[in-house]
Amino acid sequence: MMTDGRNLIAILRGVTPDTVSDIGHALFDCGIARIEVPLNTHRALDSIATLVDTLGDRALIGAGTVITREQVRAVAEIGGRLIVSPNFDPDVVQETRRRALVSMPGVVTPSECFAALKAGADALKLFPAFHVGPDGLAALRAVLPRGCAIYPVGGVAPEHFGQWLAAGADGFGLGGALYQPGDSAAIVGRKAARVVAQWDRATKGVAV
Repeated sequence: MMTDGRNLIAILRGVTPDTVSDIGHALFDCGIARIEVPLNTHRALDSIATLVDTLGDRALIGAGTVITREQVRAVAEIGGRLIVSPNFDPDVVQETRRRALVSMPGVVTPSECFAALKAGADALKLFPAFHVGPDGLAALRAVLPRGCAIYPVGGVAPEHFGQWLAAGADGFGLGGALYQPGDSAAIVGRKAARVVAQWDRATKGVAV
């Protein structure tokens, strides 16, 4: 997993290929260099390919909602490097690692966390994060291996970054806080600037 820069993953659910380049640049210009397009978005692979062409040498680009080996292969073939799933499937993790991509499966229980790490996951997507909460994350942190990266996703408000970081979060995946279908690049840029400012305030003095 990339560790440089801010540990924020932009989730562009509903983005379109004709707007994704400008939106990707708006995010990158604000300091967000990890971007995923969920595969249940119309023409998701086209959008990912566009992002790879325009930002792939500077940002970590990939797909979300990846649930099969075949989808991993499709993302790899267009140059995507990040594979994010809503669930843990060992076949998906293993195919991701076999292709030297970054694996981030979705987990919510200790059993899923340990199984995902054993399968080779690079980082864990705590999903849905609101179901666990910071207290639940802190409990997981007490038993998980040191250095295991955890990204809460789903129900995390940027104004609560500090609380989650104190509980052991390493970063976050953000959807609506950064992008809603139909948002222009200008709107995304304004949202991203606010989110990055909140991240920077929350991480002041916090090791991530």
